[in-house]
Amino acid sequence: MSLPAFIDLYKDLIKLPSISSSDSAWDQSNVAVINQLAEWLSDLGFTTDITEVVAAPGKFNLVATLGEGDGGLLLAGHTDTVPYDEGKWQTDPFTVVEKDNRLYGLGTIDMKGFFAFVIEVLKTMDREKFTKPLRILATADEETTMSGAQQISEQKHFRPDYAVIGEPTGMVPVTMHKGHMSEGIRITGRSGHSSDPDKGLNAIDVMHLVLSELKQVQQTFKDKYHNPHFEVPYPTLNFGAITGGDSPNRICGCCELHIDMRPIPGVTTNELFITVKQALSEIEKRYPDSLEIFHLHEPIPSYECPLHSDLIDNAEIYTGNKATSANYCTEAPFIQALGCDTIVLGPGHIAQAHQPNEYLDLSFVKPTKEVIGKLIQHYCI
Repeated sequence: MSLPAFIDLYKDLIKLPSISSSDSAWDQSNVAVINQLAEWLSDLGFTTDITEVVAAPGKFNLVATLGEGDGGLLLAGHTDTVPYDEGKWQTDPFTVVEKDNRLYGLGTIDMKGFFAFVIEVLKTMDREKFTKPLRILATADEETTMSGAQQISEQKHFRPDYAVIGEPTGMVPVTMHKGHMSEGIRITGRSGHSSDPDKGLNAIDVMHLVLSELKQVQQTFKDKYHNPHFEVPYPTLNFGAITGGDSPNRICGCCELHIDMRPIPGVTTNELFITVKQALSEIEKRYPDSLEIFHLHEPIPSYECPLHSDLIDNAEIYTGNKATSANYCTEAPFIQALGCDTIVLGPGHIAQAHQPNEYLDLSFVKPTKEVIGKLIQHYCI
């Protein structure tokens, strides 16, 4: 069976909705994308293994393998996208539109389109000459919990030597990035009539104390940690959302704050969480059973590829770009847990990701195919 042309590979992937969201009204299965990739890769001679993600029922990972044994190269990406704001899209998000030397569509760079590049390159290669295995990994739920990649990191069936994750980096090798933590802080007070504040415990008042302590934690992060490879060289703590109360004439009985923290390489997620816990310990003592700190999702660690890695050297040569770091977060720490040197490298710019009218600039097509081909040639042939 002949595989679709490159532009049709793109169109066939983008037209299959696979949105991940913590909002159940948006959240969708990725099974259609996984099945399509498995069909194409099977036609190329790969064996395919589709596995349901235990932590995300109805969502699936795909591992496609050409060759046997450990070692070789893993090309990885996620099959889900973020939700979209229909009113701000100038085209149908699920229909690839070619305009102004760009391909528009949801997932064109973040990142279902990467699989179209991989398959297009493989169509032209003599796959009988492979001496080391090539694996293609397609994961679920990267945009929410990263549960697909976390499940892959725990498997024992294969161990590649090297891995490339095709997120949109502008074809600049990314060799380290920060982690991601989303934490909730809930204050449970005692509601009552606002005319006598002392007869209740105002959760907003207690949260004010929490915010003051966390402002100090922000400064502690700046003073204690430093990594010059990052534009923002320290772990950050962001106040992202706060809710509380229901009426101006009632003492607020509950107030909840959601924060975001980004650890740098060398700093564990647990270390930052403990720092926050310790900063709020006196408030916990002052108001027993009123303060709760909890994960909104499992923390995602920071990541750093070993600086001496042959993969970094070759990626810099093939792309002509010097390796760099990123403030955003990917599946790299979980993929690297397989025991492989890992980089993040793909077409498109992160500035277009998660935006209305997401697009791939067609100037990336030729260099991206060339780099993918060189990586496969070097590590598998």
